[in-house]
Amino acid sequence: MSKALSEQELHNLAMNHVGKDLEKRGFEFIAVNSQLKKHPQFVCIDKNKQYYFVIVKAVVLPDNPNNYDIVWMETFKKHAREKDAKVLYAGVGLGNPNGEQLPIYLDKDYLLEYNGIQVVETNLN
Repeated sequence: MSKALSEQELHNLAMNHVGKDLEKRGFEFIAVNSQLKKHPQFVCIDKNKQYYFVIVKAVVLPDNPNNYDIVWMETFKKHAREKDAKVLYAGVGLGNPNGEQLPIYLDKDYLLEYNGIQVVETNLN
C-alpha cells in the first residue's frame, strides 16, 4: 500500500527540486533548513560572494505556487537588507495526476509545477 506524503515530506520534495536548480545555476550552499515554516530554506552565495536567502514554498495543486504572502515578505525583505542579502522565491506546486482531491504518494508519479526562481526586489518603496 502506498503512503501519502505528509506536509513536511511535500516540503522536502519541493526543496529537492529547488536545490537542484540552484546547483545548476552555480550557487554554493552556506546553510540549508528543511524545517517547515522556518525561513530561509537555503542561504547561498554566488561566484561574486553575494548572499541570497531562498524561500521555498510547496503547495498542493491547483493552488498557485507563484503566490506568496506580500505582507510577510516585506518583513523578510527587511531582514535580508540588514544582512546585505538578496531574496529569491521558489514556489513548487505538487499534485496527484489522477485527481486534485487525491493525495500525493511517496512511490507514485506526481504533477510538478515549477516556474523557476523569482527574484524578490528588496529595495525600499
